[in-house]
Amino acid sequence: MKTVKTRFAPSPTGYVHVGSLRTALYNYLFAKKHGGTFMLRIEDTDQKRFVEGATENLMSILEHFDMKWDEGPHFQSKRTDVYRKYAQQLLTEGKAYRCFCTSERLDEMRQKQQANKQPPKYDRQCLSLSDNEIQNKLNAGKLHVIRQLIPDEELVFNDHIRGEMRFHGRDVDDQVLMKSDNFPTYHLANVVDDHEMEVTHVIRGEEWLPSSPKHVWLYQALGWEPPEFAHIPLLLNPDKSKLSKRQGDVAAEDFIKKGYLKEAMINFIAFLGWNPGTEEEIFSLPELIQEFSLERVHKGGAVFNTEKLDWFNGHYIREKTALDLAKMLLPDLHKAKLTKLTEADLDQATSQEVNDLLKYTACIQTRMKTMLDGAPMLRPFLLTDLDYDTELFKHEKMKVDKAMAALALKSSLPALESLPEEDYADEEKIKEALVAVIQEVGVKNGQVLWPLRVALTNEQYSPGTFELLSVLGKDASIKRTKAALDKIS
Repeated sequence: MKTVKTRFAPSPTGYVHVGSLRTALYNYLFAKKHGGTFMLRIEDTDQKRFVEGATENLMSILEHFDMKWDEGPHFQSKRTDVYRKYAQQLLTEGKAYRCFCTSERLDEMRQKQQANKQPPKYDRQCLSLSDNEIQNKLNAGKLHVIRQLIPDEELVFNDHIRGEMRFHGRDVDDQVLMKSDNFPTYHLANVVDDHEMEVTHVIRGEEWLPSSPKHVWLYQALGWEPPEFAHIPLLLNPDKSKLSKRQGDVAAEDFIKKGYLKEAMINFIAFLGWNPGTEEEIFSLPELIQEFSLERVHKGGAVFNTEKLDWFNGHYIREKTALDLAKMLLPDLHKAKLTKLTEADLDQATSQEVNDLLKYTACIQTRMKTMLDGAPMLRPFLLTDLDYDTELFKHEKMKVDKAMAALALKSSLPALESLPEEDYADEEKIKEALVAVIQEVGVKNGQVLWPLRVALTNEQYSPGTFELLSVLGKDASIKRTKAALDKIS
């Protein structure tokens, strides 16, 4: 049995689409599951669509997601002589032909086919050219392409995901193999490379399914054995339309910038079209390698649900230690000028400042959806003085106006001051002390707890009052409560 070899073969035309990332992941998982080779190939023969820096970007994306290739990158633009050699072989053997039709003639032909409700397909006008006619056109410097001559026969092959596939040559267009600029099309370069690079399994998006019979016939025309195929389902928007930039982010880079962890992205993307056959949803990359199989990849499109991605991301954020999470948040905290601590400081954990940061990080950890939430959520804890927005103290639904807020803070201060420092570590004791205040003032819980919460954070959304008091500790809690009381009085 051949050693399994898969390939990820993107074009360097810009950002890395999350669909391409999933294609790379499935190829990587399949190769690793079978002890095979995962190869990277850059399909850069379309010079018009080439984007500077795109190759480096996609390589860095694969590395970011721990999908390091075993072989490559190979560049198709450096192999043009190889493709020309095989195109010439096909011409010589009568399995391809030169086409001199102008773009104007082709446009006119397609318009007529459209009007007659015929499938768009080259009419083979140039197939009947004699050798003399062809030579005369070549001597005159006429631009031409080389087209594949599709056989008039039925083709049957197996797809790992879709089962038996049947196509007939009469329904398939004579594909261009070499363009007029003497560069190969995707179809020729793809087949030649997959053969010469000994790819055993072609795992790609279902949008390539209509091209697969052309590729299989091309393998046959060149006397080669085709690889095994698996066409994975499309990624869809929630409205079931094809996932596109028009409806939101689709670039892997966008999700990295938005604070999604690589573990969450890999786990989420693996489930877009595949399931393990159990209720289990949390899988590390090594676990995915162990469990992945093409047999469990669905045929139907997979909906890209960002709420589910948030759920995965939240899970992986909560899995981290407060120390690891704090280290990951340091760049954002430095940018916001909220701390000068370094990773080395955190590792030594010798100062109160470090202990406080780890305590604050643990407090917000369960509320974070993405890494971008970290610095804004830590901000109220790390600021020395809060510049209070007095409007925040008001809460119409809880019947809190400025006078009520001032009363709540003034009434709470004695209780906060008399509570021993060690009791601040116990939320139940804090609750006991404040419930006594609420009963004494004769108001509802929220009318005291809301103003206190704002006094402690100057934020509309934050952890609960008891948790805040416990995390901030006695000195900071009293200092902030007094400062807020001064502001609203």
